[in-house]
Amino acid sequence: MVYIPFKNTILSSLLKNRHIQIENFKDRPLEVQNKVFKNLIKMGEYTVFGVDHKFSEIADVKKFQELIPIRKYEEFLEYINKTRKGHKDILWPGYVKWFAKSSGTTDNKSKYIPITNESLKKCHYKAGKDMLSLYAINFPETNLYNGKGLMLGGSQIQNKNHGYFEGDLSAILISNFPFWVNMHRVPDLQTALMSDWEKKVNIICNQAINENITNITGVPSWTLVVLKKVLEITKSSSLLEVWPNLELYMHGGVHFSPYVKQFYKMIPSNDMNYVEGYNASEGFFGIQDTKNSKDLLLMLDYGIFYEFILLKDYKDGIRETVLLSEVIINEVYVMIISTNAGLWRYVIGDTIRFTSLSPFRIRVVGRTKNYINAFGEELMVENVERALYLSCQKYHCTVQNFIVAPKFIGDGRGVHQWIVEFQDIPKDLNIFSEYLDRKIRELNSDYDAKRTDNFILDCLQIFPAKKNIFYKWLKINNRLGGQYKVPRLDNDGIKFNEIKSLM
Repeated sequence: MVYIPFKNTILSSLLKNRHIQIENFKDRPLEVQNKVFKNLIKMGEYTVFGVDHKFSEIADVKKFQELIPIRKYEEFLEYINKTRKGHKDILWPGYVKWFAKSSGTTDNKSKYIPITNESLKKCHYKAGKDMLSLYAINFPETNLYNGKGLMLGGSQIQNKNHGYFEGDLSAILISNFPFWVNMHRVPDLQTALMSDWEKKVNIICNQAINENITNITGVPSWTLVVLKKVLEITKSSSLLEVWPNLELYMHGGVHFSPYVKQFYKMIPSNDMNYVEGYNASEGFFGIQDTKNSKDLLLMLDYGIFYEFILLKDYKDGIRETVLLSEVIINEVYVMIISTNAGLWRYVIGDTIRFTSLSPFRIRVVGRTKNYINAFGEELMVENVERALYLSCQKYHCTVQNFIVAPKFIGDGRGVHQWIVEFQDIPKDLNIFSEYLDRKIRELNSDYDAKRTDNFILDCLQIFPAKKNIFYKWLKINNRLGGQYKVPRLDNDGIKFNEIKSLM
C-alpha cells in the first residue's frame, strides 16, 4: 500500500469539516441542545410512547419534564418488549432491527437496548469518525491510515421469531460497517462475530500478526488478553516488534488507569497515543479531545438530550433534574438521557462530574449502583482506581483485576475487603495495603472520617487472587469477551463472594 499523506486525503478533508461542527457546538452548546430536543420531540410525537405521553402538547423542556417521568430500564420494558415482538413506531418511528444486549456490571438480567438507524449512524458511527477527526487535529502528522486497525468486538445472533439481531453493541457496529471500513480492519467479519471467545482470540491473533497494525480499538481488559496472546505466539518482548507502526489505542467502557502500566510495558514508546471515548449501549457521550487532558468533551449533537440529577439527591429519592445551563463543576451527577433510539428520560446508571463548563467536559465517576456505602463512606470507583494506580506506581506492581466489598465485623464496624489479581505482586503486601488505604483516605473525606482511629472502618484487607480467577468467574457466568467486565465495587458482596469461592 502506497502511503498518501493524511493531510492530502479526502478523508482528511471530511474529518476537518466535522471538526468545524464540533467547534460550533462547543461555542453554542445550549442552542445545539435545544435543537436536539425539538427534533427528538418531533420524531417521537406519533410513536406509541409519544401518544401515551402527549408529545403533541410539549412546547418546551418544562412541559416535557411534567409529562414524562424519569425511568430506569425496567420501567421501559412494556415498550421495549413490544418493539422486540416486531411492532413498529413504539419508542421511535419505524421498526428496530438491532438490540444491544447488556447485563452491565451490577445486574444479572439481560437488558435489550434498542439501536435504531438514527442512533447507529448519527450517534455511534458519528462518534467513531469524531474520534478520528479529533485525533487528526491533535496529531496532524499521523500515519494511521497507512495500515489497518485491530478492532475487538463481541457476537450477535438473529432472533428466529422476530428477525431482529441481538448481541454486543460492538458486534452490531462491526456487522453494519461499510465495506471500506472493513477493508482497513482486522479481523475479518466472520471471525469478529464469533461467539466462542477463546477460539476467536487465537484466530484474531494469527490474522493480525501479519498485518501492519497502526491502531487498536477495544475494552482494555479484553484487549490485553489478545495482546498478550500476540506476544506469546510471536515470542516478542514488545508489540512494537510485531507492529512497528502502532501509534494509537482507542478505548472505553472501563476506567483505564488500572491497565496503564501493562500497556506501557507492552508498548514501550513515547510516540504511542491513548484516546478515550465514553460509550455505552445507550449512546456515545464523550471523547477525549485534547492531548494533555483525560477530560472528555461532552458530545452535544448526537441526537441525545441531557439532564442531570445530583447524586446525593438521587440517593434520597429526589428526581428533580438540571440542564447543562445549571450544572456546577466538580459536583457528582446522575446522567439522564433522551435519545434517537427512543429512550426517554432514561436513567443510564452512570455518574459523572463536570471539569469544565466552557466547553462542557466531564469525567466518569462510577455507577449509581457501583459504589460502597455500607458504613456511610460513599466510596466511588473513581477514588478506588486512582488510589490503586498511585499505589502500584509507588511499589512497582501491576494489577490485572480486582473487586472490593464491605464486611461487617460486629458492633456496627466493618472493613473493606479486596480480591486482587496481581500480575506483579508487591514485595510487602501489608505495606502496600496501608499505603492504598492512606491514598483512599486522601481522596475521599467520608472514608477518611470512618477510618479515623478505626472508628467505623479498619484498614482495608487484600486477598491476593490466583492467576485468571476473574477470567474463570466471567467464563462461568458466560461473560467472556465483548463488553463484559468485572464490577469494581460490590456493595452487597454477592459477586465478591462468588469470586472468593473460586480461590
